Amino acid sequence: MGEQQHVTFPQEVIDEYASLGVDLRALFSAGHLGTRMGVQILEASAERVVGTMPVEGNTQPYGLLHGGASAVLAETLGSVGSMLHGGAGRIAVGVDLNCTHHRGARSGLVTGVATPVHRGRSTATYEIVISDEAGKRVCTARLTCLLRDLGPKDAQQTSGTATG
Repeated sequence: MGEQQHVTFPQEVIDEYASLGVDLRALFSAGHLGTRMGVQILEASAERVVGTMPVEGNTQPYGLLHGGASAVLAETLGSVGSMLHGGAGRIAVGVDLNCTHHRGARSGLVTGVATPVHRGRSTATYEIVISDEAGKRVCTARLTCLLRDLGPKDAQQTSGTATG
């Protein structure tokens, strides 16, 4: 669960990170939390990030998808988009996450799609729509990330995750 086997990146992004010796798949993974929750990133570019997460194992006591699990998926996808927008010389740090939960999900996979609302020099904001297998919206989230220049200390830590 959570392995990034099917992620697709634009070739210019792969080349940019490879020139810096950065493992792109590890950098844009969902990290340890995402792995535990079964998050898989299927598509990634600054214009659109798509990922899935199973409902099973991510529920609250009533058997519904936990709102915090939706928040993890949303922040993961929005952070990946922000990192791709910022480029290899910057890191994205989440500074604001808002989630509105529209309906419950009891089984199957939920899919999140992150698209940019704003992509500036110092911040990036993404809207993330999470839907169930029937295509019904489960959650709408908005994530704003601060974009910082990558320092020497940050470079050593980027082999982990893009989420803030």
